[in-house]
Amino acid sequence: MTAGERETYLLGRQCFQTGDDAGALRAFRPLLESRPRFADVHYMVGMLHERQGALEPATNSFERALAINPGYSEAVLALAGVYEQRGMFDASRSLIERSAEQPLRNEGAERVDATTRAKLANLHSAIGDAYAEVGDWREAVDAYRKALDRAPGFHDIRYRLGIALRETGLPSQSLAEFRRILRMSPDYMEARVQLGLTCYTLGRTDEARTAWNEVLEIDSSRDDARMYLRMVP
Repeated sequence: MTAGERETYLLGRQCFQTGDDAGALRAFRPLLESRPRFADVHYMVGMLHERQGALEPATNSFERALAINPGYSEAVLALAGVYEQRGMFDASRSLIERSAEQPLRNEGAERVDATTRAKLANLHSAIGDAYAEVGDWREAVDAYRKALDRAPGFHDIRYRLGIALRETGLPSQSLAEFRRILRMSPDYMEARVQLGLTCYTLGRTDEARTAWNEVLEIDSSRDDARMYLRMVP
């Protein structure tokens, strides 16, 4: 990069960060011609297009960024979001699923930051929810596990994984997930209720009764626990 190009690049980044979209585009356009292999420039131009509601040019820019750097995590998230805005839900899901098969990193960074990991986890979780809604529990389990690979501390996702595992016919694995939640967050009443239901599925009625009674001891308003207790002889 020449001194002039570096100055133009820094000006474009400053404009991008301060919300001067027109100034950023003016700075980046010549760089797209002289330095077409700069993935972060394509990414920022894509963001600028998206801000303006120009979704097709945004898509093109994000795709170019990923063609240059397939592991550019921010571009993956941005492109998946634009796909969804354009109604291209299969393309968005496919992109996120492919991203799980390779280590993602931010442009110029060695590790994916916590915010990006959380975004990826939530995208995988949304895919799991979609599969769960149509009763495809095995695919839901796979998506939830990918989400937890990114963010193992997201108990709400682990809770949905536990339910999906039980629906898939794997109650012992389901039980392990609910117990893991409760070790970290003993006041997670929904997980305790589902723990009892999973024990009941396994024929362990004493453990089920204990779990539901514990729920009512902590929160006597839990009608679900009271209802399930009526199932136990």
